[in-house]
Amino acid sequence: MDRDFLIDLFSGFGPVTIRRMFSGHGISADGINFALALRAGLYFRADEATIPQFEAEGSQPFSYQTRTKTVTVNSYWQLPARLFDDSEELSVWARAALGAAQRAAMRKRPKARKAAKKAVAKKSAVKKKSVPKKKKKASRKKSSS
Repeated sequence: MDRDFLIDLFSGFGPVTIRRMFSGHGISADGINFALALRAGLYFRADEATIPQFEAEGSQPFSYQTRTKTVTVNSYWQLPARLFDDSEELSVWARAALGAAQRAAMRKRPKARKAAKKAVAKKSAVKKKSVPKKKKKASRKKSSS
């Protein structure tokens, strides 16, 4: 799938950003990636709310083969082929995929903030340990004779 085809395909959905990614393209709206166009097809972001829709259509999750095993990515599911000819329904599915991507982003944010706070705290603790403290010199009073 080339860039122009994807732009045309999503014209009923609204403006999308298409970037080269892996062996295809990542498709995003409002700065959130919600679809992947790869050699094997078009995959939409899915979650517990939308996976039953894909299953009902007989779709499969994205998977790829490594040297030793098959890796299945349950967060992206193949778009049913019939939707390539129905831009109105494809838009409905695209909005659902964007919603799934937004929910996933919301779940990730608190963890990312906690990790960032821990990293800052750890970094400042290291700085405190590595800075040698200056010893105070004992003050001596000069005795006058």
